[in-house]
Amino acid sequence: MSKRLEGRVAVITGAGSGIGYATAVRLAAEGAKVVVADTNEESGNKVAKEVGGLFVKCDVTNEAAVANLYKVAFDTYNRIDIAFNNAGISPPDDDSILITGLDAWERVLKVNTTSVFLCCKAVIPYMQKAGKGSIINTASFVATMGAATSQIAYTASKGGVLAMSRELGVQFAREGIRVNALSPGPVNTPLLQELFAKDKERAARRLVHIPMGRFADASEIAGAVAFLASDDSSFITAANFLVDGGISGAYVTPLDN
Repeated sequence: MSKRLEGRVAVITGAGSGIGYATAVRLAAEGAKVVVADTNEESGNKVAKEVGGLFVKCDVTNEAAVANLYKVAFDTYNRIDIAFNNAGISPPDDDSILITGLDAWERVLKVNTTSVFLCCKAVIPYMQKAGKGSIINTASFVATMGAATSQIAYTASKGGVLAMSRELGVQFAREGIRVNALSPGPVNTPLLQELFAKDKERAARRLVHIPMGRFADASEIAGAVAFLASDDSSFITAANFLVDGGISGAYVTPLDN
């Protein structure tokens, strides 16, 4: 494993499981000091211990808690180089617009989009002082494509993340701060398994649209984050970085042999 993040400090929200956990492991392996942010103290502390980092309990929808997260990170390590704003939810009561309630809509937007606003707002001043930094915000391929099996609030929330990331990337480019949206396709995480991977019919309906014929592994998404966090992506900002197994480029997918 290369050490292209040696000496850098990364703050990862939603790092207690799934993509966040895989990314904490990957960034630490590449030399970064990782600040693990999550609402679950047990899993958060476990991940922090595994990667030799620091756990900070944080409700990413709470402005004071978010401000405290980055203050603790900076006070501990005296720098913040990377912010991976990854925390998000996709609850079962988020469905078609015809049946999704306002409470579900507002809850999903608050966790998935408002949290990214709060995290970017809190971390950018630290990066401005340093004159550099990389922010990666988790969007989704559904920010680019539509689905008949809609999760309307989730889709809208990720569209907001994509648009916000693009604007911030443009706004702060000349201050050395890069902001990109990471748009994964379906990833084989506990969240996806709970949603539909355990249901063979629902899984098959999605797999047929993936040219690679499988869901992503969380480690594959973590590899993309590591790239966007590193100087290897130094000329990439305001981008929609799709890691979707070819979904967004497909019309007809291959038949299985």
